[in-house]
Amino acid sequence: MERIKISGTLVHLGTKMETRCGTMKRRATRAVLLVATLLLLFAAHLVAQDFGARDRGPAQTGPPKTPREAAPKDLTGYWVSVVTELWRYRMLVPDKNDYQFVPLNPEGRKVADTWDPAKDQASGNECKSYAAPAIMQVPGRLHIYWQDDNTLRVDTDSGSQTRLFHLGGSAPQNDTPTWQGFSVASWEGDENVDTRDGQGGPIQDATGRLIRGRVLRQADYLKVLTTNLRPGYLQKNGVPYSVNAKLEEDFDTFSDPYSGNTWLTVTAVVNDPQYLIEPLFTHAHFKKLPDNSGWDPTPCRANEPR
Repeated sequence: MERIKISGTLVHLGTKMETRCGTMKRRATRAVLLVATLLLLFAAHLVAQDFGARDRGPAQTGPPKTPREAAPKDLTGYWVSVVTELWRYRMLVPDKNDYQFVPLNPEGRKVADTWDPAKDQASGNECKSYAAPAIMQVPGRLHIYWQDDNTLRVDTDSGSQTRLFHLGGSAPQNDTPTWQGFSVASWEGDENVDTRDGQGGPIQDATGRLIRGRVLRQADYLKVLTTNLRPGYLQKNGVPYSVNAKLEEDFDTFSDPYSGNTWLTVTAVVNDPQYLIEPLFTHAHFKKLPDNSGWDPTPCRANEPR
């Protein structure tokens, strides 16, 4: 190691040079790592933007579609109910005090035990069991069609009821409660679906370009939330729901590949903090009809199944 004495001071040049070189190397390494990290983050951002744009599909051009034009499924037509569960509660008028499948609390059971169909008929309340929380359980036919570009209409021949599903907007705050309430609808079911090839890693094309591993599946069922309900019955035999009840339904269709029939399924959930200890779940199934043959409008009846 070379040593130089300048004005009585002994300087170790080799040690200082080595120290400075080591410091410069470390700084250069850190700079390279920082640049590489920034480049990777930028590339990931570009890839995410590209995938997001692909998932969203082509950009919308022209005026926006109306809910009627944008509907991913066609629920319109005539449908007949096919009773596949709770037969004796739907095809017959259940006995008084028979509510074993409804999660009533003590207050709800007390009200149900006072059911008097003759009194309902005489007081003009014979439609209590044809309100929105129960009407899809009543045997009969449906006619579903677009009343306008933003409103899907459901007519029932049992009880001659009409439900309106409003696509967009929200329920009014101060309207008088009605048997069918106010229903806000939206298409649901959008989700990213994995399209990997089963190998567990990223998919690449022949040039090595990454192929997105997920695609956006379009909405495929109609969600309906109904509020502002007039108090009525969940079952024909006076099982009550209150003005605080809320009804949530999913409407979906599918085709049977063996019979060729088209089916409509309605899954309903009733929440009522006043009379229920937990939500009430029900299901209804309808088969599509070719026309309106058999359409038989009837009035509400307090002591008959439909």
